[in-house]
Amino acid sequence: MYFDGEKPYEVDEKELLYQTKLDLWQTGFGLQAVDGLKPSDYMLHLAKENIEGKKSYQEVAADITKYHDSENINQATKEADIVSLRIAELLSEDYFLLKPSTLLGIHRHLFTDVFEEYPVGQFRVVNITKNEEVLNGESVQYASHFMIRDTLNFDFSEEQDFSFEGLSQVAVAKHIMDFISNIWQVHPFREGNTRTIAVFAIKYFKSLGFDIDNEPFKKHSQYFRDALVLANATGKLKTQTYLAKFTENVLLAGENILERSEMLSRLNKTAE
Repeated sequence: MYFDGEKPYEVDEKELLYQTKLDLWQTGFGLQAVDGLKPSDYMLHLAKENIEGKKSYQEVAADITKYHDSENINQATKEADIVSLRIAELLSEDYFLLKPSTLLGIHRHLFTDVFEEYPVGQFRVVNITKNEEVLNGESVQYASHFMIRDTLNFDFSEEQDFSFEGLSQVAVAKHIMDFISNIWQVHPFREGNTRTIAVFAIKYFKSLGFDIDNEPFKKHSQYFRDALVLANATGKLKTQTYLAKFTENVLLAGENILERSEMLSRLNKTAE
C-alpha cells in the first residue's frame, strides 16, 4: 500500500460488465487477423474465465505463459495469445493522452517479449515497403524513418489545436479518422503498426465520448487495414470510400457491408 501523508492510495481497479469484457476480448482476437494470426484454444478458455470474473488479467497472463512454456506452441500462436490479452487489458482502462508517447507506450505494452527481431516501443530506423494486393502489388509510400518523429509531432500538434465546435457528428468522425489515417501512413513501427494504431484509435474515440461499435474491428480488421492502404495510395487507386464505410459502422451506427472482395473488384476495373 502506498501513502501520501496519512491518506493511502487506492488501486484503481474496477470490474467491467460481462458484455463489455466480452467485447474487448473479441476485439483483441479480431485484430490479430490483420497479420493472419489466431489464438490458441487455451487462450480462448482463459479469456472466458476473465470475462466471467474468475481470473484477473494478471492471472491470465501467468497461466498463458506457463502454457506456452510447457507446450510446443508456435511463435505465431504465442503472439496472437499475448497480444490479444494485452489489447483487452489496455482497452479496459480509460487512460489516454493525445501524444506520440501514447503510441510508443501502446506498442511497448503489446509487443514486449513478443517481437524478437524488431525493436519494441521505438520508432523504426529503416525505410520500408510492402506489396499490397489491393494496390496490385504496389506499396504505400510510408514516411522516411528520419522524419517519423517530426511528422508525428506535427500531426499531433495540429490535432491538439483542432476545434470540434460547431461540427456535426459526421464531420467530427471523418476528421478523426483522417487523423488516424495520417498517423497510420507514417508507419511509426517496424511491425505491429496497424494493431497499435487500432488500439490508439479506439481509445481516442472513447476519450471524445463516441459510442463505439467494435464489431468492425472484431470481424473486419483486414478490411480496416486495406481501407487505410487505399486511403493512402497514390494516383487512380487512391480512394477514401472504404475507410468512410468503416468509419460510419464504427462511429455512426452505419450498416455498410464491409467486403474485401469489393476492393479487389474495383482494382480489376481500374486496371482495364
